Amino acid sequence: QVQLVESGGGWVQAGGSLRLSCAASGRTFSRYTMGWLRQAPGKEREFVAGISRSGGNTYYADSVKGRFTISRDNAKNTVYLQMNSLKPEDTAVYSCAAGTGNYYYTPSDSADFDSWGQGTQVTVSS
Repeated sequence: QVQLVESGGGWVQAGGSLRLSCAASGRTFSRYTMGWLRQAPGKEREFVAGISRSGGNTYYADSVKGRFTISRDNAKNTVYLQMNSLKPEDTAVYSCAAGTGNYYYTPSDSADFDSWGQGTQVTVSS
């Protein structure tokens, strides 16, 4: 099973930007579809963004579309989440996730993943 470690979280004012990174262990990173999930206090974990194995296809939750960008570097076993125009409602623990979809599949729901990292806190102040 792939091991995932996130970094890059922190505190930012509304309108600011952060870039999250997720490093994956093992030599089969390119065989996994990847994504980002988040969980705010008192709320259920929700899907944020997903990316296909090649990185050629992406999918976003409506709440972040146009503001967040997911990307991956298979040579570095790393997936990224660039977050711009952050809002207070983006405050949450962000976790990267891995799934076993086929080569062309783009994850679009939390149920598409079966491995998660510990998460990194993102706090956006108004």
